[in-house]
Amino acid sequence: MPDSQQARLDALFHALSDGSRRRMIDQLSQGPASVSELARPLELAMPSVVKHLAVLERGGLVNSEKQGRVRTFQLVPGALAQVETWAAERERTWRRRFDRLEAFLAASDGGGREGSA
Repeated sequence: MPDSQQARLDALFHALSDGSRRRMIDQLSQGPASVSELARPLELAMPSVVKHLAVLERGGLVNSEKQGRVRTFQLVPGALAQVETWAAERERTWRRRFDRLEAFLAASDGGGREGSA
């Protein structure tokens, strides 16, 4: 994986590593929301909410738009695709390994477990 892709994946996982940020993502999955709307269900001070939102933005999960004094955030479509791809690749690797292990065990066992009770 190229360094730029690795850095993006690191930023995505870092952004997803905090429960408050995941709650914000869940809320934004319902539609755009202002900073104060995102802060309302969390028991965090506004400066903490703003810092969390900056992490989500650096991670490429959300983007924002400012109209007057109100900053509104929304999810970036397809932002989790890289995480999904990464996880799917690991799953395929482990499935192949387990399939090979299963085949090895079946071959070394003669295909069955005769004599076991």
